Amino acid sequence: MNRIRLILADDHVMVAQGLQSLLCDEFDLLGTVGNGRELVEWTLNLKPDVILVDISMPVLNGFDAVRELRKRGSESRIIFLTMHNDPALLAEAFRSGASGYILKQAAGEELVNAVREVAQGNNYISPLITSLPPESQTKNAQKTITPRQREVLKLLSQGLTMKEIAAELKISTRTAESHKYETMQTLGVETTAELIRYCLRLGLIS
Repeated sequence: MNRIRLILADDHVMVAQGLQSLLCDEFDLLGTVGNGRELVEWTLNLKPDVILVDISMPVLNGFDAVRELRKRGSESRIIFLTMHNDPALLAEAFRSGASGYILKQAAGEELVNAVREVAQGNNYISPLITSLPPESQTKNAQKTITPRQREVLKLLSQGLTMKEIAAELKISTRTAESHKYETMQTLGVETTAELIRYCLRLGLIS
């Protein structure tokens, strides 16, 4: 029986090193990458059966990397391996194209079982998850914001004013404010602070 071919994506060196010995014993580990852009490139070239990916990574976060892979036709099965016991993030993970969600504090045996389950075409959610997303959170998490709205959010999270954001993106202040307002409506938040917090939690901005 062929061993499951695996890629690990995590920018925390100590965490990655700790996982490598466990994974190498059980699976064919094709490599370990430290950012989302590398993950996309390695996956398209090597076509692993399963990918273990963290949510928070430099260059391209885990959610965006998985979306990019799905857009480019990758059929690799995805498991998010994260420290976040958060129902909103769980919903976003599956919305982006994942098949599994497991917490980093899980036992090694659970991780191995999760990889095998997902490789067989099943979904896997760690029993350590304390609650599943309420319907309202799932509905909001499934709504997608546009690339331009993400640009506005990123600059907003860096403390720029709407006028400064408009100048940076070479659009009018009114257009920048419109992107912000539409994003708030889409995500169901009422203040700028709530907007930034929500997007940080979902990994929509870093």
